[in-house]
Amino acid sequence: MAELNQEEVVKIAGKHLGKVGGEGYKDTYDPGLLVEIPRYLNREAYGIDDNNLPFVGGDAWNAYEVSALNKNGLPITAFAKITYPSSSKYIVESKSLKLYLNSFNMTYIDRDNKFAVYSILEKTITSDLCQLLESAVTVKLFDASAQDFNTFHHAITDVAQYITLENMVGVADDITCSKYTESPDLLEGVRVDDSIEQCFHSSVLKSNCRVTSQPDWGDVYIKYKGKYNIKPESLLQYVVSFRDECHFHEEICETIYKRLLDKFEPEELVVTCLYVRRGGIDINPIRSYKAGGIYDVFTNKNRLFVKTARQ
Repeated sequence: MAELNQEEVVKIAGKHLGKVGGEGYKDTYDPGLLVEIPRYLNREAYGIDDNNLPFVGGDAWNAYEVSALNKNGLPITAFAKITYPSSSKYIVESKSLKLYLNSFNMTYIDRDNKFAVYSILEKTITSDLCQLLESAVTVKLFDASAQDFNTFHHAITDVAQYITLENMVGVADDITCSKYTESPDLLEGVRVDDSIEQCFHSSVLKSNCRVTSQPDWGDVYIKYKGKYNIKPESLLQYVVSFRDECHFHEEICETIYKRLLDKFEPEELVVTCLYVRRGGIDINPIRSYKAGGIYDVFTNKNRLFVKTARQ
């Protein structure tokens, strides 16, 4: 079943991925460029049931290359923040979104005021994505020329609580890594009497695109509360084990979440993956055991967020 699902995903995503040039590269508005991928194709292999999700959460996309022409032919540029819930039936394939956004580049919007152009673009993109994903979608455009960095917030608002796994004394030097395909058997923890909280971060998360095998780099943040003391060495080895995996960003986040859920019986669990932008877009999934674990900056369309120096 997993192999058949993989073949189906590759077939769907292959409309644009892995191709250079061609009819997909348009600079006038074309919603037909958008491609949706059913989430269940990536979930079944990990025992995640679309009808009984073991988490809440969503995906926040930041697009840095949004532009159109106003009625006078003047280019208008913007950042876009796009969010939709993890309960949506579909995800949007990332290259198709890039091509779709690029299709506005030489499209005239019948307004001269920059913010009036933004408003029309927001409504258009929202409508197209809602129809594609059969889900609620929020879209907010920000002025790319304003340089108002006060509008940016760190994605992880309590980042000071997180311990970076590879920087822990005695871990980075002593640890041995030899598995580079996802290996949940690496995870180890010690049962304890009272619940404990642990917050881990790693900047060595790396996987590959499902179709093109191009590398995807990211940071993962894991917040856990429960009656296991998770061994940091084992968690770091597990994160490293994604290094040669070929998955979408959302699937990586959900896989990490599901393995930790199955192994350590959490009372609280939040897994956040912040991926480096590729093709002018970064994708940032977050999954939580409880609704209260979702950071506001992910769901609030009016708040942009910054992540790490390389992003």
